[in-house]
Amino acid sequence: MPSDSLLRAQKIARSRNANLSTVISEVVSAGLRLENAKRRRNQILDNQRKAFTGFSEDELAILDGVILDPAAADRR
Repeated sequence: MPSDSLLRAQKIARSRNANLSTVISEVVSAGLRLENAKRRRNQILDNQRKAFTGFSEDELAILDGVILDPAAADRR
């Protein structure tokens, strides 16, 4: 662990009256949660890209609910 990170962890541990290992464990756990969230977010974006690949601009607009021909909407 880099020395500046270790010093910060020691300060946090002292201010909480906690063990250094507890603080380091909490930091590692938080980092792992963030990494998992990042991985899930990227997977969702990748799945969305795959789902809509191959659609034309007009087809995507229709899927979004955009009225492509305003005149046709007025005739209803």
